[in-house]
Amino acid sequence: MAIDVSADVPLTRLDGETRPIDEWTTTFHLALVVLDPYTYESAWILDTAGRILRGFAEADCRTAFLVTCDNDEAATFLGPWAEEFLAFVDPERVAVKGLGLEKLPAFVHVNQARQIDAVAEGWAPDDWRRVAEDLAGVMSWSVPEVPQAGDPQAYEGTPALG
Repeated sequence: MAIDVSADVPLTRLDGETRPIDEWTTTFHLALVVLDPYTYESAWILDTAGRILRGFAEADCRTAFLVTCDNDEAATFLGPWAEEFLAFVDPERVAVKGLGLEKLPAFVHVNQARQIDAVAEGWAPDDWRRVAEDLAGVMSWSVPEVPQAGDPQAYEGTPALG
């Protein structure tokens, strides 16, 4: 059963422009990797998450990072990933709360009706693969390999709301 997301959940790009999630999902599904840059867990998964998002970069969905910090900290944390992907900041964790997340890192598939089709919280490779399979099925796309050699071991994650 899909979980509804309020149309007014704000997503703020690195350049500071804020628009409600409703505007980001009007035309495309949204594949979000949500990270807390103040935790080791999110740093451990950054390259894996980038590889997974890269697998959907040409699909009919928006691929993005959502980072729970300000613009400068997000640019520093994401490094070159901020150039390759859309990146949102959420220092007050308003979007994280609006998405109903309890653990970070998280991989979230939001459809065009602003519903969470699939979500994985913490780093559980099988759960992230299920989100990737869900998204690939909807997009008629291939599923990136999850996990892959070199990915971190599974871990529970940290509290999403800090």
